[in-house]
Amino acid sequence: MSDHTHGRILLVDDQENNVRILERMLRRSGFQHLTGTTDPRQVMSLFQQVHPDLILLDLHMPHLDGFALLELLAPHLGEGTYLPVLVLTADISSEAKQRALSMGAKDFLSKPFDSTEVVLRIKNLLEARFLYLALQEQNDLLETKVQQRTRELEEAQVEILERLALAAEFRDDATQEHTQRVGELSARLARTLGLSDALVSLIRRAAPLHDLGKIAVPDHILLKLGRLTEDEFTIIRNHTVVGARILSGSRHPLLQLAETIAATHHEHWDGSGYQPTMRGDQIPLVSRIVAVADVFDALTHARPYKPAWPVREAVAEIVRQRGRQFDPHVVDAFIDLLRADGLIPQAVPAVAADAAAAGSSPASA
Repeated sequence: MSDHTHGRILLVDDQENNVRILERMLRRSGFQHLTGTTDPRQVMSLFQQVHPDLILLDLHMPHLDGFALLELLAPHLGEGTYLPVLVLTADISSEAKQRALSMGAKDFLSKPFDSTEVVLRIKNLLEARFLYLALQEQNDLLETKVQQRTRELEEAQVEILERLALAAEFRDDATQEHTQRVGELSARLARTLGLSDALVSLIRRAAPLHDLGKIAVPDHILLKLGRLTEDEFTIIRNHTVVGARILSGSRHPLLQLAETIAATHHEHWDGSGYQPTMRGDQIPLVSRIVAVADVFDALTHARPYKPAWPVREAVAEIVRQRGRQFDPHVVDAFIDLLRADGLIPQAVPAVAADAAAAGSSPASA
């Protein structure tokens, strides 16, 4: 048997002589960390100070009897813990034993007690106590390792998808930064709209995957400098289907959100988007947020088929599309965000940018 004489023991008996006898008995057996009291009203305070590994408890005491103390100690004796209570009492009735054991006591000895038996029972209970603590520590360690491995696996999965998104984006954005900028702006918009921190974090990581399906669009269409034909635009539109298909089937909230965004971020508030049957609040809010962030970033950064627009003109285009392409509330939050950043003045003219005059803009494709 392991040596557990370092265990902390709390002795509770209203008879001082009994406490002293137990202390002498236990010290002779090598136990040093002993705390005794004859006042049961001090037990909970001593419990917080000592943090005992074992409690020796009398049942019949004034002020608070052993049953009342067991009730007070119940939160520390419940499932998921192992704090043994050894009841020492002159009450040998079956009712007292059953009641004490049912309230959390682990063992029961009758007074007058045999010193050898008391010491053996204490050693056995402490052995179980420390085996339980060692097992709990091992379980906690294993749980930490499992959580760490799970996080690493999830991060690896997300990184693979992000790199796929970058591979698709690299073909018309040499900086490879568009996806990350859209993720950051979408998250800030979501926070401005009052979404929860957890959802804001998910949006920050899911939004960069919005155009993953562009990996299936041929270069001669994706990089075309002139107006797209109807057939070419049909192929462009299909990138939402491809992206959603790549991301589909996951049980992970991040990839589920990314699938939703990939499928619906080109839907228009007035129903003139890729799916004419979807309009207004039918479009998921996360997609309405990403739509504004995506178009603004695409307009304000150069692509092979267009120069970068000045921020003022890009903002004016976003405002012009308020209630048409974009959710009015999201546009309002977007304007508030830019004003807070000092990027636009307090008054923003709702006029279209000259650069929007040449038909369908590739930025919104």
